Amino acid sequence: MTLPENFRTEKDTLGTIKVPKDAYYGAQTQRAVETFQISGKRLPRSFIRAQGIIKASAAAANMELELLPPSIGKAIIQATEEVIAGQWDDQFVVDVYQAGAGTSQNMNANEVISNRATQIWTPKQDNQRIHPNDHVNKNQSTNDTFHTAMQIAAIETIVHKVIPALQELHTELNKKAIEFMPIVKSGRTHLHDAVPMRLGQEFAGYAETIHSMINQLERSADKLYEIGLGGTAIGTKVNTHPEFAQKVMEEVRKRTNLHFRQPENIFEFMQNTRAPIRVMTTLKELSIHLIKITSDLRLLASGPRTGLAEITLPSNLPGSTIMPGKVNPAILEMTHMVCCQVIGNEVAIAHAGTASQLEINVMMPLVAHTLLESLDIMHNAISTLTMKCIIGIQGNEEICKQWMESSLALVTALSPIMGYDRTAQIGKEADDKNVTIEEILQQKGLLTPEIKKALNPKSLI
Repeated sequence: MTLPENFRTEKDTLGTIKVPKDAYYGAQTQRAVETFQISGKRLPRSFIRAQGIIKASAAAANMELELLPPSIGKAIIQATEEVIAGQWDDQFVVDVYQAGAGTSQNMNANEVISNRATQIWTPKQDNQRIHPNDHVNKNQSTNDTFHTAMQIAAIETIVHKVIPALQELHTELNKKAIEFMPIVKSGRTHLHDAVPMRLGQEFAGYAETIHSMINQLERSADKLYEIGLGGTAIGTKVNTHPEFAQKVMEEVRKRTNLHFRQPENIFEFMQNTRAPIRVMTTLKELSIHLIKITSDLRLLASGPRTGLAEITLPSNLPGSTIMPGKVNPAILEMTHMVCCQVIGNEVAIAHAGTASQLEINVMMPLVAHTLLESLDIMHNAISTLTMKCIIGIQGNEEICKQWMESSLALVTALSPIMGYDRTAQIGKEADDKNVTIEEILQQKGLLTPEIKKALNPKSLI
């Protein structure tokens, strides 16, 4: 049978298969492409980059241990550095939903790197090739490299993207807290009037919440630094050089400038997904707090003529196709949606964690995709929230004053002077007559200098 010009024949242990002529991947990747036509989703750039880091580090370690000829090792490293740089992202084509250990994804990397390295390799004899398993995957298994790639990708995203974005959000909320501290307003509990407070105090609470979550994310992410390269299939280090694990760890540290370390117990690393579970639990809590903050901001900005309108949000885009001039709190709504997705993702990872049976977890591609997606969208949402919303928020001092002065909760100031029961009666009478506390007291001849001073909102803050 003659193949079309745009295909070539490749062989693996199952036989022959047609592969696109110009593809750097080979037979095993092609079989995965044909088998797993599920979602059209691929593992992200951060994961592919991490695979390249692992393969480059392994090649360097194998050369140092004299397990790879220098010419082959150097060709592999050059090919992997192209992968790290993103040059061959379009060659990573396996669907997220694949065999549970991620073997197809590992072989996709091995085949792309081996074929590209073979092009680079000199000198070589005709028909010689750098082998995806014997050379690129030397001293490795899917089970240790996939897990490790996920954790490298996750911690790089946390350290270089998510935490800086959270720090910027914290900084801007702190700035707003200071800016708004002179503005006195009515507090609210149960969405009803409460005693006065400063608008800046409200924002200071938001800022401290984010500060606490930064610390918590740093603590929960620490487990990601434990990577078990050299454990191979189940942690017994079968088929590896005794010094490989140490050498490859040193290379990974050099390439990432991060303090990765050996697991306290290699078998625990192979068996479980503790690190992703911990991080996702923190991301879920962060999502809950961000939903609270963004929901508060939507309430405080509601109206602008028929709501609270105590703050004004920056206008980013038109809000209605039928109501001209309407502007919605779009950035806050987007952030809320992202947080809902992350909360759902945490449930997916928790369920996937239960698929750790005996020596490995067989939901690793799902865990990796879900964790890295959550980190990516959280970073993007937080950065957008800060730059396109928080920085531009303005406090409406006059409206805050208006609501505060009409609040029945000011009656709380009278309780130490007049007693709880009498104070409650004055508050009820003011509500029934739809007048202020001060007006009721004036009518009753009770507005003494002492009481007038007590009713000053600033005395309640």
